[in-house]
Amino acid sequence: MELSNEIVLRPRFKFNVNSNNEKLLKGFETTKTNQSEFIVSRIDDHVFIKFPKSEQHFWSPQLHLEINKKDDKNSTVHGLFGPNPTVWTMFMFFHFIVAGLFLGFGVWAYTNATLNSSYSIQLLLAVLMVVIWFILYFTGRLGQTKGKPEMHRLHNFMKNTLSIYR
Repeated sequence: MELSNEIVLRPRFKFNVNSNNEKLLKGFETTKTNQSEFIVSRIDDHVFIKFPKSEQHFWSPQLHLEINKKDDKNSTVHGLFGPNPTVWTMFMFFHFIVAGLFLGFGVWAYTNATLNSSYSIQLLLAVLMVVIWFILYFTGRLGQTKGKPEMHRLHNFMKNTLSIYR
């Protein structure tokens, strides 16, 4: 699996498979009981593949697959790599807080500038929010880099399972 150098924190992929989607989904259910390296769960057309708790760290990725029926003999697999949903929600919450504070400090600085008052502190705080945003972004990229070998393991497991149950 080749990951591009785009600015992406949650890589996605999509491909077609020459097999019925129910057959593929049942294959993942069968694989779930035949191995212990991954935790596999299925809800409707969605399959979630993640590592057992004992192997997980803060940045451990999981793979979310959506296997849709294209026609009777073909399916489309949509994949999304990402961290634990709780970690992702917390991460996005921090981004929104920083963005909100940036806007608030910007409005406060503009108001003070309009009133001919000192606005250097507000401007400094707005710049600090930009610095914090960059720190959050690069922390996310660092986490993605740390989880990349695990992403490859998840992807290989998915490919092997799909090739067995075609």
